Amino acid sequence: MAKIASRIAQLTGEGALAVFTRAKELEKAGRSIIHLELGEPDFHPAAPVVDALRAAVADGRDRYVATRGIAPLRAAIADYLKRTRGLDVAAEQVLVAPGCKMALALAMMALIEPADEVLYPDPSFPIYPSFTRGLGAKAVPYALREENKFQPDLAEIGAKITPKTRMLIFNSPNNPTGTVFSDSAIGQIAELAKKHDLWVIADEIYARILFSGEYKSIWALPGMAERTVIIDGFSKSFAMTGWRLGYAVAQKHVIDALDMLVLNTFTCTAEFSQVAAIEALRDSTNAVPAMVEEYRKRRDLFVERLNRIPGFRCQSPDGAFYAWVNIEETGVPAEEVQRVLLEEAGVAGIAGAAFGVEGKNYVRFSLVSATHLLEDALERIQRVSSRWRAAVAR
Repeated sequence: MAKIASRIAQLTGEGALAVFTRAKELEKAGRSIIHLELGEPDFHPAAPVVDALRAAVADGRDRYVATRGIAPLRAAIADYLKRTRGLDVAAEQVLVAPGCKMALALAMMALIEPADEVLYPDPSFPIYPSFTRGLGAKAVPYALREENKFQPDLAEIGAKITPKTRMLIFNSPNNPTGTVFSDSAIGQIAELAKKHDLWVIADEIYARILFSGEYKSIWALPGMAERTVIIDGFSKSFAMTGWRLGYAVAQKHVIDALDMLVLNTFTCTAEFSQVAAIEALRDSTNAVPAMVEEYRKRRDLFVERLNRIPGFRCQSPDGAFYAWVNIEETGVPAEEVQRVLLEEAGVAGIAGAAFGVEGKNYVRFSLVSATHLLEDALERIQRVSSRWRAAVAR
């Protein structure tokens, strides 16, 4: 029998999707499930965005378009990054893709050689190490630990850099911890990248979902625009998950390389969704700030009440919409906590090992459900917590 390419065996899936599949099975069987597993906002795009999509389809904006994305959207993204992050980016430095994951894959394919080493945070988005391995490179984790408030340990990163290290990946705010990397950490990452001539992929998909201060991109630091690729998109900040719209920002010669990959793969991103994305970036109804404020309220409610439940401990996240919960004091493995919560309480969360070995004592909850559902989830968690209260009492 003809064989599947060996690179497929190097890839792994996402724990969130496995839990979601089981949760849907339970729902089909008549169970009530509160979904806190997927990082999918319960909001929908603002009305002007939907109207723009309808108009674009009605106007026949459904043809092949430029492989890099339509010019008005690329210009709008450059302007948006100037307004929201103070970045000086030209439209020619932007490439539009069908989703952030695709933009990330293009950047990694363009910049990583087989046998290279890629540094990535642990815990983090599981696709970073998965796709690295799929490209024949070595994924090298650097830890984000609770005792350091989930900030990166720059001494550890420096010690793991070898002559084979080609790239460093990070995302801030981080998925799953919600940590915003400090100015000091970002600055030191920049210095290491310059010293060792590394590419940096800055996954900024949660940059707008920030609960204090202003977002600071590593791109803006001296000498970093030339070696940084920003990955961002519309799924999280604009609640457009199913629209599959992301983009990469890099120097033009990098964008040229990504464009060659587009030509050899998906040809272009749907025109009508790109037209609507321009309206999303305008945010004429201030939907993004309103959504972020709602996430802040959910965070405050969930973290404060969860910390009252025996065996659970959670630092308040600075951004994104996740609660990264330490369950070590329950005396029960995180996978068992995940199982009990789903099968007995009807609350879907994800055991932290899905995000890396540093997550073995954690469970991630997505704060993407309405407040009344979060309150119901907390009550359900409280009820089943008797399972491990004896261990906590010891």
